[in-house]
Amino acid sequence: MDKAVILPEKKQYQEIGEDLRAQIIQGHYPVGSRLPPERNIAETYGVSRTIVREALLMLELQGTVDIRQGSGVYVMRIPEEHENEEERFLNNDVGPFEILQARQLLESNIAAFAAKMATRADIDNLRRIIEQEQRAIAADDNSQDNNKMFHLVLAGATQNQMLLATVESVWHHMDSSPLWQQFNVHIASRAYRLKWLGDRQTILAALRRRDVMGAWQAMFQHLENVKKSLLELSDEDAPDFDGYLFESVPVFQGKLV
Repeated sequence: MDKAVILPEKKQYQEIGEDLRAQIIQGHYPVGSRLPPERNIAETYGVSRTIVREALLMLELQGTVDIRQGSGVYVMRIPEEHENEEERFLNNDVGPFEILQARQLLESNIAAFAAKMATRADIDNLRRIIEQEQRAIAADDNSQDNNKMFHLVLAGATQNQMLLATVESVWHHMDSSPLWQQFNVHIASRAYRLKWLGDRQTILAALRRRDVMGAWQAMFQHLENVKKSLLELSDEDAPDFDGYLFESVPVFQGKLV
């Protein structure tokens, strides 16, 4: 007899998103009303703010709410009870904070290794990508993904094809992740692009100096900045960010890891 297929359990953000969606359907939050602040929702469910943000991104992706920076999260429509296509589509999606945590652990070490292994040609390629992004920002041109190109070329600068393939796999997942793409909608402005450009210049400067720990810290901080930006998107009371996956750069026995 064939064994029954065991479906993966829903992630926390999916369970909370579905519960909030049910409350909206039941009339607790009519169209135009504002949901409670993220901190309050997090306390109600006993989870971190990162989990709540992923749940809200899921609802925004479904068109149920609108996340407005500096204002809050507003109900845009009352979904039908039978609407579940989006839920099935998102069932295996990984939340953006989980992606960022994996990238911090992986790409920080890749940057450190690249500081030792990068060739002059690698450094020149990374510099050209940064210059290309500078021109694109000035022209308000979004036709090329210079961010992705920078990270892939950096991975290639390790001279390790397995590391490059791993980073390519991570970016492929992000490109196909509805939640990550919804996140990107919020950080595609010129101000954010300039911020990420500055981060990449710091990473490149560390590589030029062959500064292994400087490259590690620069990449870690870059991804920490991305994470902070996601958390800050709709904060109306600027609370301390208790939902960080890493509160600061992890240090063990006096050494960065």
